[in-house]
Amino acid sequence: MKTLVTGGAGFIGSHTVDALVKNGVDVRILDSLEKPVHLKGKPDYLNPKAEFILGDVRNKEDMKKALEGVDSVFHLAAYQDYMTDFSKFFHVNSVGTAIIYELAVEYKLPVKKVVVASSQAVYGEGKYHCEKDGIIYPDIRPENQLRAGDWEIKCPKCGHQMQWRETDESVVNPHNQYAVSKYTQELISLSLGRRYSIPTACVRYSIVQGARQSFYNAYSGACRIFSLYNYFDKTPTVYEDGLQLRDYLNIADVVSANLLVMEKDEANFNVYNVGGGKAYSVLDFARIVADRFDKNNEPKVPGEYRFGDTRHIVSDITALKNLGWEPRVPIEQSVDEYIEYLKEQANVEDILDYAEEKMKSMNVVRQAEL
Repeated sequence: MKTLVTGGAGFIGSHTVDALVKNGVDVRILDSLEKPVHLKGKPDYLNPKAEFILGDVRNKEDMKKALEGVDSVFHLAAYQDYMTDFSKFFHVNSVGTAIIYELAVEYKLPVKKVVVASSQAVYGEGKYHCEKDGIIYPDIRPENQLRAGDWEIKCPKCGHQMQWRETDESVVNPHNQYAVSKYTQELISLSLGRRYSIPTACVRYSIVQGARQSFYNAYSGACRIFSLYNYFDKTPTVYEDGLQLRDYLNIADVVSANLLVMEKDEANFNVYNVGGGKAYSVLDFARIVADRFDKNNEPKVPGEYRFGDTRHIVSDITALKNLGWEPRVPIEQSVDEYIEYLKEQANVEDILDYAEEKMKSMNVVRQAEL
């Protein structure tokens, strides 16, 4: 058996590669080593037993070479950021996905299964309950509400504040360019997979944490951001009021989910949430990171917000648990693993101020009129 892992030099990809190699699978990696994620080139943690191809998922010839002799594909390559280069999200995420199926059909490739990495982001604000109007899937919060520092979700029918609920796989409502591009990946892969009898499953990750997450994205990874603030003895900034709720999970739990949906035929043509199973506020998570650094580093809350952020989003993981999976690694262990990885690195650059100023210059980070 030979498996292709696109984005296999990245955070989730490289850990998936390690698990496959450990299980005796012949693994090939396709990765473009794009900056800033791979700011220093090919990472030294790459498994030497895996074949590596430097290439771009948008390039048909690169992908054709990578798919030769392959039985299965973990499609983990993606563009994730918060910048306004909208078209790049669709070039990488949507076109890159379509090319896999295009080549499989055109050249009658014997691909028996594809697992496509999606995101919790496809839910937007997710599921809420209004005491008067019942279950609501709200749209993005209005700019005038955010500018006024009014953070909570209001019912679009009656205007009353609503209560968040765990969000299952049934309704999507993507609000930003990344989320829309990830949902298009799902539509492309599931539709073409069904039509051309290529078994496909999609996994929607919550916030994934652990060693190897890039230090250099302008926007990604709460653990990375808060760890770097503590590492450089800086006070972290928390957006809105810090009471936003999220669920976090360890990379080992993500890898086990990836392998499970690849193995299980009943996962074919289905979508699964891969989440942490417990809600944490952003402030609570920032304090957990500071505590693991053994620091009393209370975040500052200046009333800034990232335009397009969701208020609360926590995934319902019932469907994947019914398939035989559950998250096992506690959040403190995830943070400890990342801190250990961070301290092992040489010459980690402090890009925190640069990243924050860049987001402000792009009008991604805005100030509320409190």
